[in-house]
Amino acid sequence: MASAPQNPTTAAAASDALRVADLPGRGRGLVAARNVREGEVLLSEPPILIYPSTLASLRSYCAACFRSLPAAGAGIPCSSCRAAAFCSPACAAAAHPRLLCAALSHGGGAGLAAAAPTEAVQEPLLFLLAAYSLPDPSLRAILSLSSAPPPPPGAQDAAGLHAAVAALAPPQLLPQGFSPDLTAALLAKDRGNSFAIMEPYLPGMSLELLKARAYAVYPRASLFNHDCLPNACHFDYPDRPGPGNTDIVVRALHDISEGREVCISYFAANWRYADRQRRLLEDYGFRCECDRCQVESQWKDDDDNNRDDGDDAMEEEGEEDGGDDADDGMEDGDGGDDGDDDFPHAYFFVRYLCDNEGCWGMLAPLPPSPNGELSHVFECNLCGKMRKEEDAMPDEGSSGMVH
Repeated sequence: MASAPQNPTTAAAASDALRVADLPGRGRGLVAARNVREGEVLLSEPPILIYPSTLASLRSYCAACFRSLPAAGAGIPCSSCRAAAFCSPACAAAAHPRLLCAALSHGGGAGLAAAAPTEAVQEPLLFLLAAYSLPDPSLRAILSLSSAPPPPPGAQDAAGLHAAVAALAPPQLLPQGFSPDLTAALLAKDRGNSFAIMEPYLPGMSLELLKARAYAVYPRASLFNHDCLPNACHFDYPDRPGPGNTDIVVRALHDISEGREVCISYFAANWRYADRQRRLLEDYGFRCECDRCQVESQWKDDDDNNRDDGDDAMEEEGEEDGGDDADDGMEDGDGGDDGDDDFPHAYFFVRYLCDNEGCWGMLAPLPPSPNGELSHVFECNLCGKMRKEEDAMPDEGSSGMVH
């Protein structure tokens, strides 16, 4: 994705835009600490933990910052394991998780590959190797995050993953307190709080081929609750030059008044009601009762809106403890009921859903200029497309939804 134009004034103000609040029926969340304008950067946060999505990622991306390497196998090889590579001397000096490096050192990672033969096993194992490599304060910060509900039986073998870590990591590198219970606790934090750093979407790309290059945990960003019509969305720019390329950047979709909760969507906004509820219940342990869900729950099955199966492109994970209570997408006169009783939130999809073929990313205004002037240019957080505000309204009657 292209780097988002940002200015020092906006970035500096981001730290005062949010505050943590205990929300009735929803647990902790983030609310606007002041009036927020559309496009404002609400949060820019580096990861406390970042790890590759699969072993194959090690061949294509820098093991420290996850920028794309110029060619598979290119880059500066890790001096210890030789299985990972870095994009620059600075990243090589920063290294990568010590337990992962140690596991890769044995037979070029053959032991790690044998312990995790499938991607479904590789992701949690790579997370554990990275988490157990953290210094104690950072590990405790991970453990302080909210936990996801227990996975379905057979979905994740915590005991087997713990045994794999014990077999792969030198005992002297394991932290104090290393135990099956600690491993299970860490896995619950990963499921509920990791954000995917995605490959940029290209026009015509099959969404089944759109993969995460890495996963990252951002403690403050994990506090964002879910809304099916969110008032903010997150961006990542892994290939942009300079430091901070793995920072998560959250921008306001529209004006948000002080005290209002700021929410993101944990998946693509065009998902249909049944699929949204299923994902939220299975992965986060709650059913959503936002305005949109209350309307769509009354639809007949054959009237429900379809989505592209397998679309994880917008998948975002944070913490959530309950249902939603308001539709922030229509706040402050930024749209509203367009007269369609069956779908009163159509304006949201016209304005904020990317119309690039097959993309379904979220469009957010670029940050205001230093003098406070609004940009009136929208950027997609998946494909990077820029769209002028005057081009945001398609032919009358189109909702931007998949039918």
